[in-house]
Amino acid sequence: MPSDPRSAPETASPAVGLTAPEMSALLDAKDREIIRLRRQVAWFQRQIFGQKSERRMPEPDGVQGTLGEAFDVVPDDVAPAKATRIAAHERAPKNKSKHLIDGNDDAALFFDESKVPVEVIAVVNDAAAGLDPADFEVIGEKVSYRLAQRPGSYVILKYVRPVIKLRVEQTLSCPPAPVSVLDGCRADVSFIAGMIIDKFAYHQPLYRQHVKLQDSGINVSRAWLTKLMPAAVSLLEPIFNAQLESVRRSRVIAMDETPIKAGRAGPGKMKAAYFWPVVGEQDEICFLYYPSRAAKHVETALGLQRPNGAVLQSDGYSAYEHYAKKTGITHAQCWAHARRKIFDARDIEPAQADQALHAIAALYRVEQQIRDDGLMGQAKLARRQTQSRPVLERFFAWIDEQFDKQGFLPSSPFLAALAYIRERRVGLSVYLDDPEVSIDTNHLERALRVIPMGKKNWLFNWTELGAKHVGIVQSLLATCRLHDINPYDYFVDVLQRVGQHPAPLVHQLTPRIWTEMFAQNPLRSDLHDLSGQHVHTAA
Repeated sequence: MPSDPRSAPETASPAVGLTAPEMSALLDAKDREIIRLRRQVAWFQRQIFGQKSERRMPEPDGVQGTLGEAFDVVPDDVAPAKATRIAAHERAPKNKSKHLIDGNDDAALFFDESKVPVEVIAVVNDAAAGLDPADFEVIGEKVSYRLAQRPGSYVILKYVRPVIKLRVEQTLSCPPAPVSVLDGCRADVSFIAGMIIDKFAYHQPLYRQHVKLQDSGINVSRAWLTKLMPAAVSLLEPIFNAQLESVRRSRVIAMDETPIKAGRAGPGKMKAAYFWPVVGEQDEICFLYYPSRAAKHVETALGLQRPNGAVLQSDGYSAYEHYAKKTGITHAQCWAHARRKIFDARDIEPAQADQALHAIAALYRVEQQIRDDGLMGQAKLARRQTQSRPVLERFFAWIDEQFDKQGFLPSSPFLAALAYIRERRVGLSVYLDDPEVSIDTNHLERALRVIPMGKKNWLFNWTELGAKHVGIVQSLLATCRLHDINPYDYFVDVLQRVGQHPAPLVHQLTPRIWTEMFAQNPLRSDLHDLSGQHVHTAA
């Protein structure tokens, strides 16, 4: 017979014998644990089932009243392998055509003529200029090939250079092969520019580009591409340095940091490093590579001498506050990061979080109206003073009330979010008194998306030099986007121009100034002029 449950001895409760304060402390600890677990469950549910966007859709009017109504003021590095001994053998000669530096007049085909279109460009021999055809005879020709690229396709440029014999002088003459942006390289500038853009703008790693080339009938080695890329980026480095100097001269700078993997830490391990993007007030961005997230890198990036009235805008990372205190500049905080703290607490304290989000939304509505009205300078400042400042003051008064109520556990994520905002009130208010300061750093956040997007494709940088090269190219690419510049046209032009441009004037090749000086008449690849004189398509 089963025993009577009522006769079973009672299990001692862990709470028996506890005093009231001990019981209260135990309950508080359990409440904190429950909140922590609820936050974890809510986070996992949002990652699996929910939206990642922080966009908030308010309830319709009449469903739920919030204190936020008072905030409405406006309308809506690998160990070496062990050595092994192998039998002697004869080594076949290397195919030199697959290396970066090639003979200009090597006519050996490195492509499949049945698949690749060949454009023939007849090069005029200047030695025959003005001579009667009876004064010379064409005794042969030399052929050079350049790998070129149209957007979305590959083309072979076939340069036919006549070899003539001058009958009077009894000498041979042949025009030189066209000069490449990289000495002795068989890649046309259009191919180099396209390779850069495909990798960094469209996130196609070089091994994928190599597969595309093979599928298109282009027989080049992957090592050729991996040598070609750093050689091309090295040409762009002076332009990047000039742009960085321009950013450093800006009075208002926004700065952030994002993690990457760069350099080998050991077999199968990569080093953790960071890009530190900085944006100047003239819509120029530079991605600076540093091996850590240490505060000293802010000083290295920006220097200790800042212009009068300089402002640094960032998130709440203490490195920026430390730099601002050391240099005496104003530190502006970001409302988007403050709002994110509230949004992350919404699953735990939905009603109170909605009130705070409603208030922050009112500040953003003012900024939207400023953009819609095209306000700048003093007009923008006046609008913020009359409409945003009262909202901000009431919001911080409401935050003080929440702390006075003491209605939240000390471990409440919502209370921690409010504390984050209240501690940064001065920095969050800077934008009200400076029309050149943004309400947030979203313009920087949008620009740095290229780094996490790239990491999904190239995963890591095998060397730290490679990471630096990523920063150089992405800086110029992102700045082109900010100034509505076609990056293909820009890179085709500056890759040809930078080797001849005076070094003291290299700043003229930064995207912002380039668009004013050269954009109307950029340097083009020979591919661009195929419809002109002396250009024919091979049969």
